[in-house]
Amino acid sequence: MFANKLVAVMNEKIEPGVIMNALAHMSIGFGSEIGKEPLRLTNYIDADGGSHPNISEMPFMILKANSNKIRTLRQAALQEGIKCVDFTDTMTVGTYVEQVERTKEVKEADLIYYGIVLFGDWARVSELTRKFSLWK
Repeated sequence: MFANKLVAVMNEKIEPGVIMNALAHMSIGFGSEIGKEPLRLTNYIDADGGSHPNISEMPFMILKANSNKIRTLRQAALQEGIKCVDFTDTMTVGTYVEQVERTKEVKEADLIYYGIVLFGDWARVSELTRKFSLWK
């Protein structure tokens, strides 16, 4: 068993290409913050000696929910001190500068959450995410 759990909860109402982009953005940023050792990144070697680096040994569950449930999960994770990163509708369309400015103009209650990634104590993350269904 692993000490920590890595889970993404994605908005099931968002188009697949957009949701994959949101997951990619969150994973890149969050991975760099958490670091190689806690994420248990391993270099897999194939039978030809080819290297397939930086693949996590631990599972990465992808779950689904709607925006309001993601918002509630985010608030709970922050209260619990669980590391998380989220992605909202204001982070799409236009340049990153326009996205940053648009985000500043929208109150948290009005944001549409595309997803959230959590990393932390296995039991605590499991408790927060146990009601969500697996993304299929």
